[in-house]
Amino acid sequence: MGFKKRSTKSEEEVLEGQTDLAADNTVSAPSSKKIKMDGKKDADMGDGVASSSSVANSVKPMERKKKRKQVDKERRRSVLENEESQLKQPIIEPKGKDATEPVAASSSGSLPEFHISVFKDLASADSSVREAAVETMVTELQEVQKAYDRLENKDLVEGGLKLEAQKDDGLDNCASSLGYAVRRLIRGVSSSRECVRQGFALGLTALVAAIPSIKVDSLLKLIVDLLEVSSSMKGQEVRDCLLGRLFAYGAIARSDRLTKEWLSDKNTLLIKEFMSAIISLASKKRYLQEPSVSIILEIIEKLPAEALLDHILEAPGVPQWFEEAIDVGNPDALLLALKIHEKTSIDSKFGKLLPNPFSPSKLFSADYLSSISNCLKESTFCQPRVHSLWPVLVNILLPDTILQAEDAVSASNSLKKHKKGRKSSSSEEEIANNVQSFCDVVIERSLLLSSHDRKHLAFDVLLLLLPRLPSSFIPIVFSSKVVQCLIDILSTKDSWLYKVAQHFLNELLDWVRNDDVRRVAVIVAFQKHSNGKFDCITKTKTVKDLMAEFKTEAGCMLFVQNLINLFLDEVIASEEPSDQSQTTDENSEIGSIEDKDSIGIMGNADFLKGWVIESLPSVLKHLKLDPEAKFRVQKEILKFLSVQGLFSASLGNEVTSFELQEKFRWPKATTSTALCKMCIEQLQSLLANAQKVEEPRSLANGLEPNDLGSYFMRFFSTLRNIPSVSLFRTLSDDDKESVTKLLEMESKLYKEERNFRLGNDANKVHALRYLLILLLLQVLLQPGEFCDAASELTICCKKVFAAPDDLNSSGEDELDGDAAPELMDVLVDTLLSLLPQSSAPMRTAIEQVFRYFCGDVTDDGLMRMLRIIKKDLKPARHQEAGSEDDDDDADDLLGIEEDEDMDEAETGETADSDEQSEDSEAVVGSEGADKDLPEDSDESDGGMDDDAMFRMDTYLAQIFKEKKNQAGGETAQSQLVLFKLRVLSLLEIYLHENRGKCISYLFLCIYDLSDSGKPQVLTVFSNLAQAFVNPHTTEGSEQLGQRIWGILQRKVFKEKKLPKDDSIPLSTLESLLEKNLKLASKPFKRKKSASSLSKKKLTASLTRYKMIVSLAQNSSYWILKIIEARNLSDSELQGVFDLLQAVLEGYFDSKKSQIKSGFLKEIFRRNPRISHQLFGFLLENCGNAKSDFRRVEALDLVIEVLKSQVPMNSNESNRDVSKKFLKSHLQSLGHLIETLVTKMPEKKSRKTEVHKCCDKIFQMITTLDLTKAFLKCLEPGTLSACESQLGTIFLKLKKLK
Repeated sequence: MGFKKRSTKSEEEVLEGQTDLAADNTVSAPSSKKIKMDGKKDADMGDGVASSSSVANSVKPMERKKKRKQVDKERRRSVLENEESQLKQPIIEPKGKDATEPVAASSSGSLPEFHISVFKDLASADSSVREAAVETMVTELQEVQKAYDRLENKDLVEGGLKLEAQKDDGLDNCASSLGYAVRRLIRGVSSSRECVRQGFALGLTALVAAIPSIKVDSLLKLIVDLLEVSSSMKGQEVRDCLLGRLFAYGAIARSDRLTKEWLSDKNTLLIKEFMSAIISLASKKRYLQEPSVSIILEIIEKLPAEALLDHILEAPGVPQWFEEAIDVGNPDALLLALKIHEKTSIDSKFGKLLPNPFSPSKLFSADYLSSISNCLKESTFCQPRVHSLWPVLVNILLPDTILQAEDAVSASNSLKKHKKGRKSSSSEEEIANNVQSFCDVVIERSLLLSSHDRKHLAFDVLLLLLPRLPSSFIPIVFSSKVVQCLIDILSTKDSWLYKVAQHFLNELLDWVRNDDVRRVAVIVAFQKHSNGKFDCITKTKTVKDLMAEFKTEAGCMLFVQNLINLFLDEVIASEEPSDQSQTTDENSEIGSIEDKDSIGIMGNADFLKGWVIESLPSVLKHLKLDPEAKFRVQKEILKFLSVQGLFSASLGNEVTSFELQEKFRWPKATTSTALCKMCIEQLQSLLANAQKVEEPRSLANGLEPNDLGSYFMRFFSTLRNIPSVSLFRTLSDDDKESVTKLLEMESKLYKEERNFRLGNDANKVHALRYLLILLLLQVLLQPGEFCDAASELTICCKKVFAAPDDLNSSGEDELDGDAAPELMDVLVDTLLSLLPQSSAPMRTAIEQVFRYFCGDVTDDGLMRMLRIIKKDLKPARHQEAGSEDDDDDADDLLGIEEDEDMDEAETGETADSDEQSEDSEAVVGSEGADKDLPEDSDESDGGMDDDAMFRMDTYLAQIFKEKKNQAGGETAQSQLVLFKLRVLSLLEIYLHENRGKCISYLFLCIYDLSDSGKPQVLTVFSNLAQAFVNPHTTEGSEQLGQRIWGILQRKVFKEKKLPKDDSIPLSTLESLLEKNLKLASKPFKRKKSASSLSKKKLTASLTRYKMIVSLAQNSSYWILKIIEARNLSDSELQGVFDLLQAVLEGYFDSKKSQIKSGFLKEIFRRNPRISHQLFGFLLENCGNAKSDFRRVEALDLVIEVLKSQVPMNSNESNRDVSKKFLKSHLQSLGHLIETLVTKMPEKKSRKTEVHKCCDKIFQMITTLDLTKAFLKCLEPGTLSACESQLGTIFLKLKKLK
């Protein structure tokens, strides 16, 4: 309570007199009594606020409390007396604008007035108000002091009534108003209320600077006396007094009085007294040190250098302060010493605080930095603000002039290929050594190994370095320990320092954003010291985003060269946990868990190199350069991947090629086989991507095109012929022969391509060339696996493009006479044999070749592909045997028994082509898919000769062999699924490129293709539909089913070109339609084992059933569309009518029929001829339906037919036709109405449907003026039933009779 009351009283006393004068604003000058009272109050404030030591020690707390209460009562009584006296006295009109303000003046009135209300404005929160109040106060007090100085008899004024009475305060030469103002300002700077301290300090600064009568020594004495700290003060009171002294000393420093005193008297002792006082103040509390030094630094800036030695460094307490700084860890003393040395170049006055003699190299030497490490560590007390010492150290460490020159040189040279050849100047080397020592001792060993606060400080210091840091110094600053600390923090989001590290990372990214040199250096530092796992461990995309920001050729080339150097230098980050880690042991494992598999394969030593290999091609992904520039970047990447992945040096680790005029390097340690394979894979990817974006083959003006594949083959041949260079692995004789053949054939095709220039032939050659190139790499990647395929492919290339003389030149390539297969069959077989084990780039090349040659694919070649798709995934023992009944066959096709679910990862492949992602469109309930009949899978291999069977078995054997050799790999079943997906990509290409060719024969394969009377063309639709319907073809692979579904939709059903000729017999179409209609009406049957299946499997089976029904429905639409396009007569279409009539009959009579009324309705809507022909049969069966549900549901069919045959808005010519049609069926309509009203359904919803149907029928009858004829068709009993059941609907019809 004492503390609270004292604080309140102090705040009142700082703005003393404001309450008393609040009601006296109209009085021009206070009375003598008021002035005395003010003087008494000020005296009390001196006793109460400043509290001299004698009073504090002699007066007991209770007595001091009583005294404060007495002062408060007296002040309130004086206010009341003032108010009463003003009410009794007449109001006198004031003179002048300031007459309304309270003033202070001498009793004789000989001195100007001083309005003490300015003290209220000094405490305003508005800075402009405070500044105006200071200006007013200084102006008035200057006038008062001038008038006071002009008085001859000052005793008269001194003996009169004053504002305050003080003895020996040192203000003898000041007017009483001025003395009062000085004392009040000094007391005011100790107030913590709002902006009082700022305003009163500003006023004191201006007043001391403007009025020389105020002596500095007197001020120093007053500051101590008025703001003395006593033992009875509490914490906040002590803090206020100390801060008040600090602000008062700051006011003296900023007033320039000390500088003026020294200029007038160089032997003055005031500066030493001031220094002694402020050093003493700084020693009292830690938070006072830095602001005290900042005040001293202001004086140092204003004093000449010669004054610093005698008056600053020799001041009492300063030498001892410097001497103790290192032991106690005083960063402010170090800051002061550095600033004084900067101005005076004095070395010997600072003890061990500064090196003697002083130089930057000694300042940043490891020994010296270690000695001042305590000073640097203790600078964290002012966090989150960075101590003023650090910017000073950074300025010395990285001077502007030298760094600007160094950066200019670095920016120009860093983009050159051979940067290491540039010589550094001595100054650059010295700065680099200083930075190295600073980062090693201060950042890494002092701050990062310490507390969280000091880690925070370390990142703040690094941010200070960034704006001045040359790019060449980035590897020094971002050392292993710095990067490891950053990784440790970012890997744990709940870390105390996480936001600090995130802020640092964001600032760093902004710093490097527009500078390729910086970006490259930061990427390399991050990845080098994290073994290539910075993004993985920190769970960010930092490195990935930085790599995507390269926009120029120079930046890309610089990045590529740095990655190559990183790969060759073999500097691997330490795998030991970082000492500075602030996280737990669990956090240090982050990243290693995610990369466990990769690390298990290659190990940490190769992980960084693996990242380099993968990153080189990816830098081209977001790069937008002109073709020439991009080709140059591609060449650099290609050369590195080729050298490191395909070759090794037998002598040393450097080889010079005189033909290429280039030196090639290898790492000192032998590159692992895993890395070599990775290089080959990335090389394949680079070549495949280059093939995608290349323009059509052209040689404008005879210039060499930017053909990356051709460049690679020449580069490969050149290196292969260097004696001291060998392939990274030893090849068998067969593989060597394959490589030689591929090289020779590619060279021949390249010459052919140059001859073709433009056109389809040039594209064919180009596609084959790239397939040869990628196959050569595949031979090196998997030796012994592709020899046969390479041999067959070279034969195909030779026969496709060779001259006639060359066809018979090679006896070993010649096949036996009549037994020789078709060339395209061999090519298709070769492509299919490459698919099972091919990489994604290889598959891209295969698809490109197939795209250009698919127009020449034979029926046999296409059949082989389709039979691969139809190959069962289930063994034969799982399939139903001996069932010849169609119902049983359909049940088998729609059965719900399934094998164990395949692992999701085993069927997850397939971005084999750009269009593949579209195949996963939703299919359940879709009406946009096609469907073929479920043919017996036992006949799927029919028509395939022994050679064809052997070739397909070879493809499958390759899959099984590969999976058998891969322990823990995917199952053979999943690999077969992937193989099917790859073949589907080729089929989709075939359908796209041969839209007009293959549609004419879409259904012929349902029948015996060996029949000589039918074309020998395999249609894709039929086989894909069979594969889709057969549960054993796609079972366990939802993706395969969706892929087939997508192809049927996009490439078959949505195809606008339909066969309009007679190439497909009508009987064939009728048979297909019958089977599709039958399949669409099949119910969903559950087998006996269904009860033991899980809900998930039952749901999947039901979904599959819906998909198959949807396929059958859409196939029916499409078949009818083809039939309709032929414009056949009704007699020719009688078979189609009979099929649909049978379906309608089963719909009404058989409970087993699951045909949907919506399906029949859509058939009638799309085919008006069918609806016209079957309308009478529909009316008859609808009336005779056994089920109310079927009868009411069929009413939609009736209305649909009537809409198409009797349009409501028909013109006059169509009206007669419509009337004739409806009139011919009036009797049947009457019979239907009679059945409906006599057998009205009980359910309300069905009764409503009957009413709606009858109403629409009556409207059509009325529109065609057939009301009378219709009513005649109704029996009397029917009329009365209509009136009772239909009510107003029928009565309305009768009125129109």
